[in-house]
Amino acid sequence: MADNEHDPAGSTQMFRAFVDEGANTPEPAGTNNRTTLIAVVAVIAVVAVAALAWMALK
Repeated sequence: MADNEHDPAGSTQMFRAFVDEGANTPEPAGTNNRTTLIAVVAVIAVVAVAALAWMALK
């Protein structure tokens, strides 16, 4: 029985080629936008809580 699947860990050259293939794959669309949105919402929430605390203690 012939083994047609190559093990990328079988040799250093094949492993490097396998890793290089993975490095060239683009990020899924929307990942950067989602991270930015979460950061903006977190900053707005912190500012809102600080403003409420300031008004409550004034």
